[in-house]
Amino acid sequence: MTTPALLVIDVQNAIDDPVWGRRGQPEMEGNIATLLDAWRARRLPIVHIRHDSTDLTSPYRPGTPGNEFKADVAPQPGEPVIDKRTNSAFIGTDLMDVLDELQVHRLVMTGVLLENSVEATARMAGNLGFEVVIPEDAVASVDRTDRRGRHWPAEDVHALTLAILENEYAQISDTRTLIEALP
Repeated sequence: MTTPALLVIDVQNAIDDPVWGRRGQPEMEGNIATLLDAWRARRLPIVHIRHDSTDLTSPYRPGTPGNEFKADVAPQPGEPVIDKRTNSAFIGTDLMDVLDELQVHRLVMTGVLLENSVEATARMAGNLGFEVVIPEDAVASVDRTDRRGRHWPAEDVHALTLAILENEYAQISDTRTLIEALP
């Protein structure tokens, strides 16, 4: 097994803003914290991604409380933080340089939103040749309404997004299985 880097994507206070609607997967932060503990105990690489929205109305806008990392999954000193302005953590950032420096080829992606930034980053990582693993219990989705007005609960958005990503762009796992497989 190659050394996996843990990516924590956009887990900032902004995700709790009512603008997003109802979020599923309430266990996400706890599972990410568990993964962070396991990675830190083994001194494995961790990279935090912070979304710095350029939209003046976004709760992710720099300088607002929403831009801050959630306390239970915040970076510790020495853990790289990549600031991004688009949905993919690879676009307009130095993420590729950081991953090259860490010499990793396997990425465990956690965070929000699964159907947005996590998915965009996973697809690009797969296209760049990385092995991507997504722990289904350490990513979250929100309720969505499609163009025809049909409401999709966050749990369905989550399940469908994982099904679309599985095998094509990522392996799907869970927190416990990933920790048990760590070197």
